[in-house]
Amino acid sequence: MSETAARGVTAKATIDDVEVGGRRVLLRVDFNVPIQDGRIADDRRIRAALPTITALRDRGARVLIATHLGRPKGKVVDDLRVAPLAARLGELLGAEVRVATDVVGESAQALSSALKNGEVGMLENVRFEPGEEANDPEFARRLAALADVYANDAFGTAHRAHASTEGVGHLLPAVAGYLMIRELQMLGGVLEEPRRPLVAIIGGAKISTKIGVLRHLLPRVDTLWVGGAMACTFYQALGEATGTSLVEPDQVETARALLQEAHGRDGGDLRLPVDLVVARDAQTPEGSDVVSWKDIPGDRMVVDVGPDTVAQIAESCRNAGTVVWNGPLGIYEVDAFAEGTRRVAQALADSDAVTVVGGGDLAAALARLGLDDRITHVSTGGGATLEFLEGRVLPGVAVLRDRAA
Repeated sequence: MSETAARGVTAKATIDDVEVGGRRVLLRVDFNVPIQDGRIADDRRIRAALPTITALRDRGARVLIATHLGRPKGKVVDDLRVAPLAARLGELLGAEVRVATDVVGESAQALSSALKNGEVGMLENVRFEPGEEANDPEFARRLAALADVYANDAFGTAHRAHASTEGVGHLLPAVAGYLMIRELQMLGGVLEEPRRPLVAIIGGAKISTKIGVLRHLLPRVDTLWVGGAMACTFYQALGEATGTSLVEPDQVETARALLQEAHGRDGGDLRLPVDLVVARDAQTPEGSDVVSWKDIPGDRMVVDVGPDTVAQIAESCRNAGTVVWNGPLGIYEVDAFAEGTRRVAQALADSDAVTVVGGGDLAAALARLGLDDRITHVSTGGGATLEFLEGRVLPGVAVLRDRAA
C-alpha cells in the first residue's frame, strides 16, 4: 500500500455522510464471538459495534444486521445460529432485536419489510449460505435487495472478499461504520504519520506468517522487535543453535536477508531477544530456565522472552512516541510461559506513547490482565489487522465510497 493509498482508507465515507432516516441499512458487523454451552463467553466485539448501531437508531434508520459465526462452510449448523448474538445485543441496547430464520429468504424479506424507524433486526448466519464466501453475484444481489444503504463495521472480516463484505458494496451506497473508521484511522496512523520514535513489536511462532508485516514495517519504524518462536529462525540465520525450538528452515534465508537489510539502514534497527526462557517441552514449566540467546541447550526449546529482553522492550516503550504490537512473545496459553507477554503489556499500559495492539490473542490477553482500557487502540481484527500492516488493500475497505465522492 502506497502512502497515498494509506491516506485514502482514512478518507472513506461514514454513516454520517449518508441519509439513513427511514431507510433500511444493511449493517455488516463482526459478531464472531466465542460461545460456550450456548452462552457468549466474550462480548467485546458486540459492544464495539454499539456506537454505530446506536447512531443509526437515533437517526431513524431501520437497521438490518448481518454477521457470520464460526465456520459452517455454507451449511446450516444449529450450534452456530445467531439467536444468542441477537439476545445479547438486545440486552445491551435495551430493545428487542428480531431474528430472521434465513439470510435472504422469505423470513429475511419479511423482517426487512417489517422494521420500523429505529428498530433493529438480524439476519441468520450469513455463512450458512454457500454464496457468501464464494462472493456469488446472485447471492450478493439478493442480500442488497433487503436494504437501501450498506454500512460495514466489520473490520475483522474486511480482508475477505465475501458477498456481505465486498459484493454487496458494489450494489448499494457503501459507507463505513464508526468502528471501521476508527480501525482505519488508528492503524493507518501507524503507517502514515506516527509520533516518533515508532517502535514495532512483532511476535508469533512462524516467520512465514509475519514476513509481510516485517518487510513492510522495517523501513518505516525506528525499532523493530521480533519475539516469539520465530526469533529462533533469526538465530539460525546468525549461525546459532536453537535446541528443539520451532524453526522454519525454509525461512532462514529470509531472516538473513531481513537482518542484512536492517544492518544497512540509516537509523532504526531490528532487535532480537537477548535472553530467553527455555523448557523441555511446550506444556511443562518444570525444569525451565533463563539463558542467553547464544546458549540455548540442545535439549530445550524457547518458550518465552527473558527478563533482560522485557526490560529492554519496556525501555523502548517508555521512549517511544508510537508503539504497535502484534503477536504474543511466548507460549502465553501456558501461564508459566506468559510472563514476557504480561510484562510487555504492562509496559505498554504504562507508556505515554500512542499504543496500538493487534487483535486476536493479544486482545484476549490484555482483557484478562485488565489492561485493554489503558491501550490507545486494541484492534478487533486478526488477519485483517495483519494484512493492513502488511500494506495490503483490504477488499471490504476498498469497496466503500470515498468521502470526496
